[in-house]
Amino acid sequence: MKLRQVFIVLCATLFLSFGLSEKIQKKVFKQIKSTYDVETFEFTPFQIDEAVAKELPSKFEDDNFFTITSDAKIVGYAYVAKAPSKTAQFDYLILLDPDLTVKKAKVLIYREEYGGEIGSKRWLRQFVGKTPKDELKYEQDIVAISGATISVRSMTSAINDLLRSLHILQSKNIL
Repeated sequence: MKLRQVFIVLCATLFLSFGLSEKIQKKVFKQIKSTYDVETFEFTPFQIDEAVAKELPSKFEDDNFFTITSDAKIVGYAYVAKAPSKTAQFDYLILLDPDLTVKKAKVLIYREEYGGEIGSKRWLRQFVGKTPKDELKYEQDIVAISGATISVRSMTSAINDLLRSLHILQSKNIL
């Protein structure tokens, strides 16, 4: 039990050094544990050359794209970012399997009075199984939510940008 606590403290310390807030860190760890069914894991920033990162539709920095390993084996990747809502931004997490297929999409923090329905598990399940070759279309592939139009379009656009970025990284043999 003590070894587990030491590992969690070590991971938390490393995580905080990546620039993620403690609140975000706790939520991301919880999602990783449940999605990949792991109790212990390593969370390592995936470094992308700055010149390549500038070409990508999504923002890739030192503190938002990570490799998740357990027992010295890559179990997946995590992408943490912000997307605009009507007057603020919301934080979201995309968990990917080793083949870069979306395993889970999660709204971590939503800061608006309206539109929080985009955080529902049922709505977010639409993104699961999407690959870097997919392109999502609002109101065709992605269901609209009354009162959350801006957030729905924003999340759809953010995931499309991420999928296009992953496709570029695959084509350059970076991932």
